[in-house]
Amino acid sequence: MSTEPEDTESAVEGAAEGAEPEAGGTDGAAEGGEKAQLSEAEAELAAQRVERERIARRKAEKAGPVEAGGKLSGTAADLLAAVRAVEGGAKPAATVFAEPEPRRPAPEPVRRAQPVVAEAPVAPAAEAVADVAQVLAEGGAPGTLAPQVAAALGEGAGDELRADPWQLLRVGGVRPEQADGFARALLGAECGPDDERRGRATTVWLLEQAAVAGHTALELPTLTAALARQGVPDADTAVQNTLAEGEALAFQDALDDAPATGDTGGEEGDEGEERPVRVLVGLERYALAEESLADGLGRLINSVPKQDGSAGAWDEAAASAGGSAGELIRAVAGHALVLHTGGAASLAEPAALLRAAHGMGLRVWAATHSPLGREGFARQVGPGSHVVTLAGLLSGVEGPGRDVDGALDLDLLVVLDAPQLDVEAAALVAESLADGARLVLAGDPGVLGSAGPGRVFGDLLAARVCPQVASRLPDPGPLGELVSGIGIGELNQVEAPGKEVVIVPVRDAGEAVHRTVQLVADSVPRAFGVRPEDTQVITPGHGGAAGTRALNAALKERLNPGPGRFGGFDPGDRIAYSPAPGRTLPGHVVKADADGLHLSCAGEAVVVPKERVEQSVRHGWALTAHQAVGGRWPAVVVVLPGDAAGALSRPWVYTAFGRAERHLSVVHGVEQALPRAVAEVPAKPRTTRLPALLVPQPGQPT
Repeated sequence: MSTEPEDTESAVEGAAEGAEPEAGGTDGAAEGGEKAQLSEAEAELAAQRVERERIARRKAEKAGPVEAGGKLSGTAADLLAAVRAVEGGAKPAATVFAEPEPRRPAPEPVRRAQPVVAEAPVAPAAEAVADVAQVLAEGGAPGTLAPQVAAALGEGAGDELRADPWQLLRVGGVRPEQADGFARALLGAECGPDDERRGRATTVWLLEQAAVAGHTALELPTLTAALARQGVPDADTAVQNTLAEGEALAFQDALDDAPATGDTGGEEGDEGEERPVRVLVGLERYALAEESLADGLGRLINSVPKQDGSAGAWDEAAASAGGSAGELIRAVAGHALVLHTGGAASLAEPAALLRAAHGMGLRVWAATHSPLGREGFARQVGPGSHVVTLAGLLSGVEGPGRDVDGALDLDLLVVLDAPQLDVEAAALVAESLADGARLVLAGDPGVLGSAGPGRVFGDLLAARVCPQVASRLPDPGPLGELVSGIGIGELNQVEAPGKEVVIVPVRDAGEAVHRTVQLVADSVPRAFGVRPEDTQVITPGHGGAAGTRALNAALKERLNPGPGRFGGFDPGDRIAYSPAPGRTLPGHVVKADADGLHLSCAGEAVVVPKERVEQSVRHGWALTAHQAVGGRWPAVVVVLPGDAAGALSRPWVYTAFGRAERHLSVVHGVEQALPRAVAEVPAKPRTTRLPALLVPQPGQPT
């Protein structure tokens, strides 16, 4: 397959099923690994680090385990026993259902002056890199991996790598067979497939790949099957060893749709009853975030909103707004957590909510996924709008900052593009809201999910633990009709008298690139008056003959030719800047000098140091659908070369087609694969624990 996975997709997409990565995915995985080494802007890193440390301290201080109501036997029981044996058995690891400790103050965020200078990761010591390079050379591994290995393993990295060669799997882009070859070269006859170190490292690697694919944990049978496919002879023992070393955690969640078993002669809830459970294994990082999120959401759901604004004022605002906007205002008046769903047109309803709440004197803010979304929504809200990006809000670079208790200094927060919330970002949002504050999560459930692990918005919609308001505002015109049909699995032919939708059939990838350049440079500007810089090209992957690389090279040659003296870039180039995995900021190059590459991203000046350009900046005339989420453009050209058929799904098509405001051209080379994907290929399922954590377990207070 010639289309590589997107940055937000795993190179082993399907790790939950133990599948091998797609052919040609190694390059994409290596790129993802490089990006995984990058840091957010310094303020955002500091805010997230403080929050994660607080969560970790809280979990470490919790009391002993609480029984989940189910009895296990066999391997599952052994695994849970291994969890309780972590840290010598003195302190069980399964403390996930204890009460949360009181909120701790967080430091006041530092506000950064413009322009933003992208912070480079702290480089490991030269001696450590040299030690690692020597070990890599002995094992026949590329010396270029030395800085990444040293950064991943920390102090004493060389000795640690020599003692456990499979730690090479900690570096992004390295696969188990490559680590096996490295281990054989170092250990010789001592190396074997049943080595305990190999089993542990492969278990952690599979869980990391699953997280990239969106899972926060894997069911035990899925994980052991994946280990068997990787040639681990005793998968159960490998998982037990991983749990005993504290490299992963195991959980048991009750299955609500299964009947209780055992002695049912007594009353419901008798100790003789056994509730079937599922056993999951996950990385601590995501387990703590998901539990923290459940705690924070539970606190919001059960809290009483502040008495700000009289009931009459809320009723008057709701009546004035009318329709589903009025329903949203009424729901927010009485509840601290509300979900709102709808397409692009539905943004008018949270905009009406913000204006009404602001008129009542509330401190109200809205947060979007991208700067493009921020600009568009700010125009809808109108003068005095408080609209920021979510990353900027959480870091303190944008928004109201935090109060003395560490909570966001606001009364109402509306988070747009809610399907893009991964479990860690959502946990930061929930934990950052003071008691009595209101939270609205709004978004289109049909778009592609978050780049990071979790299915927060979808899980909350399915759990039905808070009010939900579905917009009744349809997206207008032929484009709205087309996208609405895709959302329900129908690819309809729509009447487009103004050529709002144009299909351009092509025979091969070369023709697809040629027609795309022609559309962006000539046809769309001539027919619709849309400048090339306002037309966005979207394609399924980065690699291949019609991926983002090939398209961007052709578009640069036509639209902004130049020598590319600074890392392949010239002033005027459109770019996609990724300050961290899963975040893409479209913009353009302003200049390059000794300080680095100067960018303008949605009006914000950014300076990327020379050493970070290759890892974090791409040309941006063509993006993937994941990179385009959160933005809309006057014209969009979606490129579907023949070899992209396997990458298509209903959410992908819905997302890509939905980025167009006025005109959509589809460069179509996948024939019947397009309607088949819309009708038959839904979103890939994600394994998460949030629904079980939101539902009170047997024996727990409701």
